[in-house]
Order: sequence, then structure tokens, then C-alpha cells
Amino acid sequence: MTNKNHTVIYVGFSGQVYERIHQHKKKYSKGFANKYNLNKLVYYEKFESPNEAIKREKQIKKWNREWKINLINDFNPNWDDLSHFLQP
Repeated sequence: MTNKNHTVIYVGFSGQVYERIHQHKKKYSKGFANKYNLNKLVYYEKFESPNEAIKREKQIKKWNREWKINLINDFNPNWDDLSHFLQP
């Protein structure tokens, strides 16, 4: 997730993606995502198991910003909000 100006990139994992995105957009929690107004889903991956997802999350979190930007650009060149693709 990112903010409107794409100044911060947040990498996270959730077993309930739609609900988690909704929480970010409505600012239900007072954590990192709320602090930086992260309410735009620009990249996502789906996994069969939570362990696979957690492994990938940890991998991407170690990347530098440029690598994350390249990953997003390859998947979503316009950095559109993709949250509407993850409806319940």
C-alpha cells in the first residue's frame, strides 16, 4: 500500500485482505498505515498458504525502495488503486 503521493510503500500480509484494506481506508487503527495515510493498494500477490505469504512478505520487506518500485511498476505501471479487485 502507499499514499496519494507514493512517498511511502507499506508491505504487509493478511488472511483477510478486503477487511484489512477497508481498515486502512477508514483509518481504524492508529499504526504505521494511518500515520502515513496509506490507503491505496498498488500491488498484491495471492498465495495458497499463509506460510508462503509470510515468507514473501519478509523477502520484499528486505528489498530497497527501488526494487519495490520496479515490482509495482511491472505489475501496475500507473499505480492505480487495485482494492476494487479484491471485493469479498
